[in-house]
Amino acid sequence: MSTDATLQTFKAEVIDASMQQPVLVDFWAPWCGPCKTLGPLLEKLEQAYGGRFKLVKIDTDAEQQLAQHFQIRSIPTVFAFVNGQPVDQFQGALPEGKLREFIDRLMPNPSDMELEQAGAALDRGDTAAAMEHARKALAIDPANDSARLLYGQLLMAEQDPAAAQAQFEALSAQAKADPQVAALIAQAAQAVEAAKPPTPTALLTRVVEAPQDLAARLELAEYYIGFKDWEPALEQLIEIVQRDRAFQEDIGRRRMVEVFDLASSQPEIVSRWRRRLGGALNVR
Repeated sequence: MSTDATLQTFKAEVIDASMQQPVLVDFWAPWCGPCKTLGPLLEKLEQAYGGRFKLVKIDTDAEQQLAQHFQIRSIPTVFAFVNGQPVDQFQGALPEGKLREFIDRLMPNPSDMELEQAGAALDRGDTAAAMEHARKALAIDPANDSARLLYGQLLMAEQDPAAAQAQFEALSAQAKADPQVAALIAQAAQAVEAAKPPTPTALLTRVVEAPQDLAARLELAEYYIGFKDWEPALEQLIEIVQRDRAFQEDIGRRRMVEVFDLASSQPEIVSRWRRRLGGALNVR
């Protein structure tokens, strides 16, 4: 429901209110024809958006001081306020589609909101909550470099450099060009290299010399899983799936599904291998 504002109520109705949600201020007059078109449409959208923005109407005839302050030269003129400041405006009666575009630009990005909550969780020392909010931010917007960078740094702090490296590699080229980000990427790469397990020569030899030795493949996969080296493990497990679904009651498929959960911090790897598993299962 739109609100009428006066000079006396402007601060409360617009400035203060815009600290909580975007506020559209519609400067109009009773004699203005286009205002009679725009006003009801704005009221309709205020209801359609379910309170995600507030509509405030100012009669320029009755509130000439406000009209002069905002240098209103023609009406209708609509100002958008966010965090106490005017951030955008337009003049004239726009069609509904253009109005929605204007309003949507003001709406807070849900991914950024999750990122803000991640920062707040870090401030109070709740790392687990910060990681969860960062993960949600990325689920909403995978292109959110800030969220991905924070998530990668949290993974590094949790001693999971491989997962952190995967996050850093998924950053945009622009983000990677930042010297500080480049340093983090190098740090993650060094940590991954240092954490790599020694090559299990005996197991590798068994698999190479006897590709049908599924027990050796399973043992090798478990070895990699123990070091969170997910992709080599999944390579061995999918070989088991493709060669013999009956081996140890479909252990290859069942273990792959378990690895997907273990590797949830690296969604790109999980997604890629889910597709490969699906393809392998559909062959039969």
